[in-house]
Amino acid sequence: MAWCPIGNELDQDIFDALSEFFAHLVQRGEALADEFGVPPFCIKAIHRLDTSVTMKELGRRMHCDPSFVTLIADTLEKHGLARREPNAADRRIKNLVLTPAGVELKTRLEQAMLSQTPWSRALDASEQASLLSMTRKMNVVLAEGSTPQAGGAAGEVSDRQTAASPEAA
Repeated sequence: MAWCPIGNELDQDIFDALSEFFAHLVQRGEALADEFGVPPFCIKAIHRLDTSVTMKELGRRMHCDPSFVTLIADTLEKHGLARREPNAADRRIKNLVLTPAGVELKTRLEQAMLSQTPWSRALDASEQASLLSMTRKMNVVLAEGSTPQAGGAAGEVSDRQTAASPEAA
């Protein structure tokens, strides 16, 4: 597929491979959502909910419009997976918190997701570390618009957390 005939063929190959990779991940996510009986967007919300979280914060974590968070909260409540509660500091603000059923589903979903990660089956520990390092490096570029020096070894990439890092969630 030559969308950029004067461009770099390696860039095109990477783009095509990543597009296929993400399409497979989306398909797996949709299948998991179907298996667990929740809409796909609920999987991401459940993953991002740990303690009581303001609706605004959940929207920030999910990178979505605040109006969509209302739909998410309504759906999670309808399924008995979360409930709204007043914020302790400002009762006008609503927090979303997982119910015991939501916590149990989160545990099962995350176990299922982690058991199916392609990098755990296809890559050794060193390759996984390199993938993580390269992913974090690209996330910095996407998040900040910065341009890290290309060509460095994967181990030379900063361990700085990004919004996409599990530790930052």
